[in-house]
Amino acid sequence: MLYFENDYCEGAHPDILKRLLATNMEKLPGYGTDKYSDSAKEKIKKACNCPQAEIFFLVGGTQTNTVVISALLQRFQGVVAASVGHICVHEAGAIEYTGHKVLELPHTEGKISAQHLQEYLQTFDEDANHDHMVFPGMVCLTHPTEYGTLYTKKELSDIRAVCRQYEIPLYLDGARLGYGLASQSSDVTLTDIAALTDAFSIGGTKIGALCGEAVVFPKRSPAHFTTMIKQQGALLAKGRLTGIQFDTLFTDDLYLKISKNAIQTAARLKDALRAKGYRLYLDSPTNQIFVILEQTRMKTLSKSVTFSFWEKYDQTHTIVRFATSWATNMDDVDALIRLL
Repeated sequence: MLYFENDYCEGAHPDILKRLLATNMEKLPGYGTDKYSDSAKEKIKKACNCPQAEIFFLVGGTQTNTVVISALLQRFQGVVAASVGHICVHEAGAIEYTGHKVLELPHTEGKISAQHLQEYLQTFDEDANHDHMVFPGMVCLTHPTEYGTLYTKKELSDIRAVCRQYEIPLYLDGARLGYGLASQSSDVTLTDIAALTDAFSIGGTKIGALCGEAVVFPKRSPAHFTTMIKQQGALLAKGRLTGIQFDTLFTDDLYLKISKNAIQTAARLKDALRAKGYRLYLDSPTNQIFVILEQTRMKTLSKSVTFSFWEKYDQTHTIVRFATSWATNMDDVDALIRLL
């Protein structure tokens, strides 16, 4: 069986496993107060060119989004996101479970625009009944998006300007951030993201780590943020596990180096799909490839390959997703190409 279902099929990068084993018997304090967590934070600050940043490690992506969003919002506020954003579609109502509504905006290939955001916020402010409504208290972007597309630096800057105009924070969900940074189509760097957002996450789970995400507050974190992480079950007692992993990922640029493998393998697969006459739903520049398959062909292919159902296209076709990762083997890509 060939596995292209997601970008976290594998365990962890061998360098991480080696360091976890090498440090396994060290006695270290808990909850991220160990020396490896401190070292990882310093390396991330340097990579972001943001020495004043405050950084926290959490156990997973959904927990990260839930804790950050609930910490930044007042009880009467909601979070604005694309209607296909991760917090809208694939987090089982985790944000709503904290008492905050996700306020959906239309999207183009997974992205919201500054214009739509401006219109939404202006309309809300001008509504005489807005005291009876959920206030838009922040904006959440997924980058790369659920369709593997990327915000440009100008798009981020324009959205940031609207957020400043209405005095609401901008949060970037970077569960797949490494693949965005490694894409040749991207003009956005970690330094740019740190300069243009109030908070962002750096995904580890999907990019080489066993588990864990890093949250970066470029200026200042909410008061008692560690306490809120623990309240919501996202704090590891053995914080060394996330600290050592991110310290390894941010040593010698490993995070970006391994992310490039996903881009290279995805590019090869996309070229082959086009050459064989398959229809792509859209042109994603990262590690997620969306293909329109006829139902019979999809069923036949699923006997040999795992991939993700995405959405129905019409009565006889389905959009499916093939995902590559930091660990995808080019031999497996070639085997899939032969099957196609």
